[in-house]
Amino acid sequence: MKKGLIGRKIGMTQIFDEKGNVIPVTVVELGPCTVVQKKTVENDGYNAVQLGFEDKKVTRTNKPEKGHFDKANVGPKKVLKEFRLEDDSALNVGDVIKADIFAAGEKVDVVGTSKGKGTAGVIKRWNFGRLKETHGTGPVARHAGSLGVIDPARIFKGKKMAGHLGCERVTIQNLDVVKVDAENNLIAIKGAIPGPKKGIVVVANSVKKS
Repeated sequence: MKKGLIGRKIGMTQIFDEKGNVIPVTVVELGPCTVVQKKTVENDGYNAVQLGFEDKKVTRTNKPEKGHFDKANVGPKKVLKEFRLEDDSALNVGDVIKADIFAAGEKVDVVGTSKGKGTAGVIKRWNFGRLKETHGTGPVARHAGSLGVIDPARIFKGKKMAGHLGCERVTIQNLDVVKVDAENNLIAIKGAIPGPKKGIVVVANSVKKS
């Protein structure tokens, strides 16, 4: 990737373009992020930068974490993410990166954690069809149906069944940056992005062609 930042989803709203059309957008507080570590091919086998987002109390930082931040001479951060950039030669440990690295009109990919939906049945979780409720079907209209087989007398791994839904990594590609508020480190991205309100997201330049 060419650039990327860690942010926090603020919520959704709408803005108007020059023609008066309504554009639904998600507002993200993007950065400021601090370069906490810089990895190199010589030391780590690859090039990358580790960014930290949001300050953290020293009293809530354990000794290994404190040593990591002290080595970089930066304050403790709540969130750490690693970015493999095409060119990180201009970045150094301690540098602060803000939302103004993005501009309106750019395409971005957003990575977040989807909302947790608890335990769900097969219809909601896997889009199974349901049975009719007449002619002796019984109270199984939303059930999964037969699960196992006679031989080898077990359920195969990966079988689509009821279970935990949500709280998983989700990536949405090729979204438009509609507006950037550099002063407040806010960007408006067209459409909905994964994650609950105030959830952590990663925004990076899109690698998918339009």
